[in-house]
Amino acid sequence: MRLSCGFPPSPDAPEYAALAERLGYQRVWFYDSPALYGDVWVALARAADATRHVGLGTAVLVPSLRHVVTTAAAIGTLEAQAPGRLVVAIGTGFTGRMVLGQKPLSWSFVEAYVRQLRALLRGEEVEVEGRVCKLIHPEGFIAKRPIATPIVIAANGPKGAAVARRTGDGVMCAGVVPEGVRDAYYLAFGTALDPGETAASPRVLEAIGGAISVIYHGTYEAAGAGVDNLPGGKAWREEIERLPSASRHLHVHEGHCVAANAIDRRHMNAGLAGVTFTGTPAELRARAAGLAAQGVGEIVYAPMGPDWPRELRAMAAALKN
Repeated sequence: MRLSCGFPPSPDAPEYAALAERLGYQRVWFYDSPALYGDVWVALARAADATRHVGLGTAVLVPSLRHVVTTAAAIGTLEAQAPGRLVVAIGTGFTGRMVLGQKPLSWSFVEAYVRQLRALLRGEEVEVEGRVCKLIHPEGFIAKRPIATPIVIAANGPKGAAVARRTGDGVMCAGVVPEGVRDAYYLAFGTALDPGETAASPRVLEAIGGAISVIYHGTYEAAGAGVDNLPGGKAWREEIERLPSASRHLHVHEGHCVAANAIDRRHMNAGLAGVTFTGTPAELRARAAGLAAQGVGEIVYAPMGPDWPRELRAMAAALKN
């Protein structure tokens, strides 16, 4: 089982990437949600400058945020800067679109985008929005074509998994591992417990508060009142729905993948800790073994809370021993 890590892009991106490299993480992934975080490509470029060999990745790009030629040029730029270190994950857009008040993209849109992107990276002409496009950069501006950057499809269900089989080099998932996948990338939120800690310990609640928030956010976006079935979910939803509908999506996703926001904290229930990737080192190794049996080849650990360096060190010690 490979162990990687994922972060929201921030000014500290080079520092976290360098620490992850020293700790032996396989890859450092950065999220793509411009309304919440810094720019994913700037973070990747700065992380590449701060490291020597650790892998780099996007987790995950949202196609509607950039023209496909812009994405191809960004990939070519990183491949020239850090050859062979980049993996690109692409999906329909969760927070990256929902925080803009938009629904996820259709899988047909994502599949067409990936096919266009692959053609551009091969150096081919491709029709985009009715016009012929191609990467025509002078030599030395981006990597030489063809560019063979792996493209992974972020998918939890059968439709996305089918797109991944047709157009991708693998699957990235969270929460649910699609049936039949091999060597999948699994996004995991949680913390490694110190001796004597429990899910209700103050440090643990601070570390996993953002992870519990993600469960509320995702369930509400997918199932609305279905979030009521979660501990604390009904009260959380009722407070959210007292906010103006036109801007409610901004409050739902505030703090996403960083820390619990004020509304999340008022209703957060430690009973959801078991849904997160939280446990003693032995328990986490058992969870990792179970994921491996389902077809996961790489855990992408996403630290949250006030002390990301501590989380990185503790998770590396738990899973790499």
